[in-house]
Amino acid sequence: MPFQGTLVNVVAVLVGGSLGLILGDRLPDRFKTIILSALGLGTLLIGIKLSVLTEHIGLVIVALVAGAVTGTLLDLEGRLEGVGRRLQARFARDSRTFVTGFVSASLLFCVGPMTVVGSIQDGTIGDATLLYAKSVLDGFAALALAAGLGVGVLFAALTVLIVQGGITAAGAGLVDVTSSVVINEMSATGGALILGIGLYLLDIKRLPLANFLPALVYIVPLTWWAN
Repeated sequence: MPFQGTLVNVVAVLVGGSLGLILGDRLPDRFKTIILSALGLGTLLIGIKLSVLTEHIGLVIVALVAGAVTGTLLDLEGRLEGVGRRLQARFARDSRTFVTGFVSASLLFCVGPMTVVGSIQDGTIGDATLLYAKSVLDGFAALALAAGLGVGVLFAALTVLIVQGGITAAGAGLVDVTSSVVINEMSATGGALILGIGLYLLDIKRLPLANFLPALVYIVPLTWWAN
């Protein structure tokens, strides 16, 4: 049935994140740090793998610039962090890494091509196979993130529910977006954002990545125009 893939994904994040919290409570800080570093390296690899799919690197750059300007004007980063702070105030006042965990996990779980394509397939033909595969990956990622960043990671399940559920509900109107050329360019654009997450997890550079999210929208008409 529609939405089943998203529900499974939400459960996977909650289960993986919960196991990560249990593990994190038993680990010294030096192990939490090395886990985050390992996850950062893995995230960089995912971002690189997705980024090389582009056949129009110039379009990706234009989409990133336009997306960054739009996102900054809309203050998407501030809004997402605001949601995180409100959740923290209500559920986890003592957590020092709640907002970081919530924002990082929300972006990691929702900017990849599996989110878009899998949700559309689930909403149009009832095929949640891709989302099931994504759920396994997200579950392990939630485990590693929660071990290092704490309970905020679990609340990213809300973002998954809203984003994937929204795309699933709108799936019939988004079928044309799923051509292989468009998906490759969306993947490359999302890969750039995932690279940014990796840089942050490695404590190299913190970028306001939520402000770049409109790039995932801009790349679609740009790709249509180029082809």
